[in-house]
Order: sequence, then structure tokens, then C-alpha cells
Amino acid sequence: AGDGDCGHTHARAAQAIRQWVRARPPPAAPAQLLSALADLLLEKMGGSSGALYGLFLTGAAGPLLNRSDLPTWADAMDAGIEAMQRYGGAAPGDRTMLDSLWAAAQALHALRGPAADLLPVLAAAVESAEAAAEATRHMEAGAGRASYISSARLLQPDPGAVAVAAVLRAVLEGLR
Repeated sequence: AGDGDCGHTHARAAQAIRQWVRARPPPAAPAQLLSALADLLLEKMGGSSGALYGLFLTGAAGPLLNRSDLPTWADAMDAGIEAMQRYGGAAPGDRTMLDSLWAAAQALHALRGPAADLLPVLAAAVESAEAAAEATRHMEAGAGRASYISSARLLQPDPGAVAVAAVLRAVLEGLR
């Protein structure tokens, strides 16, 4: 989706993560893992995507400092989105990566239930993120780079929203 810049940025991030994991074992504690990923993406990914992922991961790490049960992962997703909204200025419906993250977060709220089962909930979250990414195709851009382009020229889904859905799909496949 888009002009390829978002894809190149995400490919650069994926290569940096791969090199990082090969060089040393990543931290086992979830909060430290997310914080380390935030630092890596801020340094290696660059651009607004790197900054936004850094904000998201740093915010998400907070709730995971003392707990890492399933409900806390839902809290972490919400905290990451809150940080991204606070500093990035976008909101759901603005045709950004936040649309996919927000949709996934709504599905992840099921992790707070007493009989939550991670993989089915995460699968539903991925499906929600993918549907939200596709729905950006028909949205008016309210934030991000697309907000500077005429709506008539925005024929593809938002690249950031598509990328977030792909990242979440990769997490699900990795856990499976």
C-alpha cells in the first residue's frame, strides 16, 4: 500500500530486529523486551513510523513492569495506544496505523475475561486489525502524511494500518 516508503521503513526495522536477535538473546521480561524494541526501532527504523512504534512500545511496557498475565497485556495495548495518541495526535478514524491498533485492542479486551484463551483472542485481534486496515481505504485522512494528499488520490488502504496488521499477524504466527 502507498508509495513503498512505509514498506521500506518496516523492512529496515525487521532487518534490525533480526540482527539484534541473532547478536544476543532478547530480554525475557516483557517490559524490558518492549523497551528494548522501542529503543531499537527509534534508532534503526527512523521516520515517523519509528517514532510512533517507539511511543507505542514504551507506553505498552509500563503496565508490564510488575505483571505479565493476559489482562495486563490488554492493559499494555491500551497504554501504548494512549501514548501514541497523546504524542502523535491521531485518533481512530484518521486513516493511520492507529486504526488497526485500536481495532486489535478492542478485541484484546477479551483477555480480561476469566476464561480468556490467548491464541483465539489474538486471532480475533489480528482479523480486526486487518479489517480496520482495509476500511482505511474509504476514510478521509485526518492525520499523518496522507492528510496532505487529496482524498481522490487515496485509493489504497493506509500503509501504516496495513503494516500494523501484518506485524500483528506475524506475532500470532510466531506464537502458534
